[in-house]
This record gives sequence, C-alpha cells and structure tokens, in this order.
Amino acid sequence: MQLDSLNWKILQRLQNNSRLSNSEIGRQVGISSPAVSERIKKMEDAGVILGHRTVVSPFETGYQLKAIITLRAFMGKLKPFLEKVKTYDEVLNCYRITGNENIVMEVVLRNQKHLEDFIDQLISYGETKTQIVLSHVVANNSIRPIDTLKR
Repeated sequence: MQLDSLNWKILQRLQNNSRLSNSEIGRQVGISSPAVSERIKKMEDAGVILGHRTVVSPFETGYQLKAIITLRAFMGKLKPFLEKVKTYDEVLNCYRITGNENIVMEVVLRNQKHLEDFIDQLISYGETKTQIVLSHVVANNSIRPIDTLKR
C-alpha cells in the first residue's frame, strides 16, 4: 500500500494517541470522520496498522527488574527454544538476530531471585548474557515516512 501524506498524518496521530476519535483526527488533518475511518480500515487491511495496544508500566505493576537477555543457542537447541520462548510470561519481546548471539529478549522480572530462576531455565538452550535496564531513553518512537528521516 502506498501511503500518502494524509495517511501519514493519521498514522502520526494514532501513534501518539490511539484513543483519539476519528472525528478529532479528522479535525486535525482536515477530512471528515468517515474518511478517517475508511483510511484507517484500509491501512489495517493492508497490514500497515498491526493493532492497538495499551502500554502498561511494569514497575507500577510490581516488576522490579527489566532486562535484556541474549542467548547463543547450543547446536540443535535453537528451534526448540523458538517454540519454548513463546510460553515464557516474562518475555515482552523476543528477536531472532544475526551475529554471535541468536536471540535477544526484553524481559520483566519480580526481583533478582526471579531473574536467577529465569536464567536457570534458559541455560539448557544456550549461553546467556544479561543486562539490567536502568531507564528508557527512547520508548515506542513513532514510525515516520522514510523520505523524512535525517541522514
């Protein structure tokens, strides 16, 4: 799907606040509410808009630690791990990557003991490295049109 400037204006507003009404978006971008609704529907159908979510603070819900864990899978263990990782409630995001490690996970944990127990589950699949997240510097940044990116 080709995104025109109006679609990008709609996307920018939705990325900043997905709870905006179609009529409010329409007022901001200069089109009617039904036109906004139609454009959003087309972008959803085309896979441009993947969903709508509520972002929850792990710290305010009782998780004391957020960590980035990389895993370098043992021979023959990558495919089983790719299935197993889907069952871990601690994993917020998991990426299969290139380089020395195969996997990068963003996880939330109750405390240090929980981290230790979680790593104990992972080490049967490969070698892990863990970094504790201190703070977000950039979080959930908006996707912008490619031709507007600074070089």
